[in-house]
Amino acid sequence: MSVSDSIDHASRRLTLALDALEAAAERREHADRTEDVLADQVHALGTDRARMAGELDAAAARTRLLETANREVARRIDHAIEAIRGVLVKGNQAAEG
Repeated sequence: MSVSDSIDHASRRLTLALDALEAAAERREHADRTEDVLADQVHALGTDRARMAGELDAAAARTRLLETANREVARRIDHAIEAIRGVLVKGNQAAEG
């Protein structure tokens, strides 16, 4: 093999190695961009989760307040029904007596 052939062969090997290095660098850059996008998505999901947890806590507190108010209204209605029954019974007794 002549010196010229050796230089050509070495030059081709160097070109192939540089092409492989460039391709690896591009793959790494793409992987880094993908990782950044995924990190942003994870952050957004965490933010959404925190917001929804707060909304759920507020809804649960509101539900408890509504349940308490519902029980109070039911108690007052029962009391009013009993009072009306008492008046009706007294009215019937007065009409009979």
